[in-house]
Order: sequence, then C-alpha cells, then structure tokens
Amino acid sequence: MALAAPPEPNGRVPPHNLEAESAVLGAILLSERALDPVLIDVRLVPEDFYRERHRQFFRAMIRLKERSEPGPIDTATLAAELESQGVLEEVGGRDYVQHLPNVVPAAGNAAHYARIVKDRAVERRLLDATREIQERVYGAHGEARELVEDAEAQLFKIAHDGATGEVRALGDVLYEEVDRLERLSRENIALTGTPSGFQDLDELTGGFQPGNLIVLAARPSMGKSALGINMAENAALDHGKGVALFSLEMAEAELAQRFIASRAKLNGDDLRKGRVKPDSWPKVVRATEQLAAAPLFVDDSSDLGILDLRAKARRLHTKNPLGLIIVDYLQLMRHEGGRDASRVEQVGQFSRGLKILARELGVPVIAVSQLSRAVESRSPPRPQLSDLRESGQIEQDADLVMMVYREEYYDDESERPGEADIIIAKHRNGPVGTVPLAFMKRFPKFASLARESALAGAPVPAEAAY
Repeated sequence: MALAAPPEPNGRVPPHNLEAESAVLGAILLSERALDPVLIDVRLVPEDFYRERHRQFFRAMIRLKERSEPGPIDTATLAAELESQGVLEEVGGRDYVQHLPNVVPAAGNAAHYARIVKDRAVERRLLDATREIQERVYGAHGEARELVEDAEAQLFKIAHDGATGEVRALGDVLYEEVDRLERLSRENIALTGTPSGFQDLDELTGGFQPGNLIVLAARPSMGKSALGINMAENAALDHGKGVALFSLEMAEAELAQRFIASRAKLNGDDLRKGRVKPDSWPKVVRATEQLAAAPLFVDDSSDLGILDLRAKARRLHTKNPLGLIIVDYLQLMRHEGGRDASRVEQVGQFSRGLKILARELGVPVIAVSQLSRAVESRSPPRPQLSDLRESGQIEQDADLVMMVYREEYYDDESERPGEADIIIAKHRNGPVGTVPLAFMKRFPKFASLARESALAGAPVPAEAAY
C-alpha cells in the first residue's frame, strides 16, 4: 500500500525507509506507551519522516498526547484528530489509518524502528548540507577558511541531532523549564552551571551557565589570567568538568608550571627556577598526577583566529564533552576579516564568535579581556563597564561581566592586603555585586574569602597569606 518515494532530479531517491516509518506509527497505535521512548530516547520529530502523510500522523499523535486532558491514541482518535484538522482524506483516509497497525512486525520494537527512521533523516540532512556546501564553493561565496568553518558547523549540528535549532512552540519550552526547576527545587540544587570553585561567586551566579559568554576583565597585573587558570583547575579537578583553555599569552610550559604550583601550593618562582626543596617533591608528583588525570585541555597557539578556535573547540567537545571554555585573552586573537576593519569591529567579531560558540555547544565561555587606562584616571580606580577596551560589542554580547580589582596594587598602605574584589558589573540573568577573594602572590592563586570577614575587617586567612 506504500507508494514509492519520488526521485530527485538526478533520478536518485534520498535515503528513507517507508516500512520503518509505518511500523513506528503502527506500534504507537497498538500501544500508546511506545510514544514516550520514541520521543525521549530517540528524539524523533515529525520532520524525520520522509513521507508527508507520516509527518501529519506523527504531529497528530503528539497533539493528542499533549492535550490538557490526554485521551487514548488509537486508530479512532487519530482519525478524528486528522479530520478535525481537515487533512484526513489528504493523508489517505480512515482506511490508511486503520491499515497501519497491521504492518507492525513487533509492537515492542517501536524504538528500534524509530532509530531507523532517525538514521535515514540524518542521512538526508547530510545530503542537503553537502549540496549547500558545494553551491557555496562553486559560487565562491566567502573566503576558503570561512567556508571550511561553516561546513564543519553544519556537519557538527547534524551529528548532534539535526532537529535541534528548529522553531518550537513556547509551551514546549515552558513545560521543560518548569520540569527542570521543579527537579532543582526537589533535589535542593543551588548550583545550576559550571562551578568556578569560589563559593561566594558561585552563590551569586549559580555557576557559569551553559551557552553564556562570561567576560573576565582587569588592568594588567591584577591577576585576571591567574583567576582564569584557577577557575579551569577548580572546574576540572574538583568538579570533573571538561575544560578547554586557549592561551594566546602563555606557552603550555608556563601553564603547566602555574597549574603545578597552584595545585601543590608551592612558590611559582621557585618551581620555575628549579629551587624545589626535597620534601616538596612529593607534592609536585601528586599535583602532576591529579592534573594529568583531569579532563583539562590546553592550546597555546599564539596566532589564533575565531574560526580556528571554534573549529578546535567543536572537535574537542565531540570527543570529550566540555563544561567550560576559557580564552586568554580576547584582544590577542587574530582578526580574519578585511584589513580596513577598525579595532572595534575586530574585537566585535571576536566577542560575537565566542557567543555563537557558547550557544552552539551549550557550554559557558570565559573570555579574559583587558581594561582601558581610563580606570586609573579615577579615584579610587575601581573599574566599571565603560572601561572595557572596545567595550560596546563586548558588553552587548556578554551575559556576565566580572572585573578584578586589587586596592593594594594602587595603595601600598591599603587596609586590605592580600584581597581582591571580583566586581560583577553585568549579569543578564541574576544580581550584580562584589565578591571578595584572597589573592596569594606566591602561586599566584585566588581563594574564597567570606564576605562577612571582609566587611568586618578580619585578617586574610592563614592559607591565603602571601
């Protein structure tokens, strides 16, 4: 009863399996419980069906399931739903609906049939993507590097479920979010994103959220790179999150030394110069073993453009799922556009590209950034959003902007030695505020410092002494 699929202009028929499509629909009509694994485990969507009538059937089944008072899903209710939409005769009439349960080899294998349908849909999307790539190449629409990055992005999207990114009804999103919030409330989960490892900061942010662009900015010598490295270490070693650190400023050997010094709590300068006491070597060995076992990845390419970075992150995420990406630092990235682009336009390209990367992978991205000299023209020289270099686009793209300020850097007689303020100047989805941290010059390393202690003028904790 199934008709052959129409051929393409070249005479070839796209990948499909009409028998599997009919079997999925028939299995659901025999037992509506089969719909849940098809939707949840296989993530089948109407667009995965090759035949249009089958898409109509699956949409109608989903509508029946999502009603405020769901009823049974069988041949009678499906025919009635299609008739109410005015498409029953168009899709084959009641005879075709009643025919579907008769073509199911085994009703319990609905998920297996659905995976066949999904696989053929992925193959069709792959063909569509390759045709589009060929058209762009033949038409020379863009530079070769951009064509490669765009092609890789399309293939990555298909590999990670081509159905993502489709237009969705707001109701579907709302119900999913309510379910997620209810689970968080029930399980008393306060940290919903990737932890920074600093309790006060995580309480304010709830962790770095998937898809967010976080800007970590400061003037030189404030410790912004050290803070970024500490966050990478905390997320990877203490919380098991995959972390990719792209360092355009420091070589991998220097990064390794910093990680070891931080983890072993040794003086970084002594470690770098080989002045390690004999009784400290067990600490070095233990720290090295911990770091080696952590899902922490570094790239010290000094000439890195946004297309290269996105391609590297995408490949790494495919092999080792990431929970955090850090770029140190933004202004050192290579511009890949025209030579006549202004510096503001160049940095805007970087921040937009990183925001797109965060959304594409569903991973928070921290971009370390410089602040302008305007900070030092004020008294006190506390940074603010307008101090971001080429700030317009960065501030616009960022979901969270954190700035590092150390009073002692400007005042030798500061009453807050060894302390740094992390100023949350922008927080798209939460509060702003200031989080005090202890800064240890020996490593250098940051550590949590309770707000209450800081406000009370308490001394820096012994473990944070420098």
